[in-house]
Amino acid sequence: MNINQKFGLRIKEKRKAKGLSQEKLANLAEIDRTYLPEVERGERNISLVVAEKIANALGEKLSKMID
Repeated sequence: MNINQKFGLRIKEKRKAKGLSQEKLANLAEIDRTYLPEVERGERNISLVVAEKIANALGEKLSKMID
């Protein structure tokens, strides 16, 4: 499993634990709703800016999402 897949899985786990849909999380993170599923599957090599937006939308620190 590569870093994109690991990070995507962490996002998916946190999103589901908070009871958020992909669309709701994308709206909170201010990213396109069609982009998030690809991130969760590890198909996108996202920037640190986008990673931080997603972490903030989940109420998490980016450093904790990467651990």
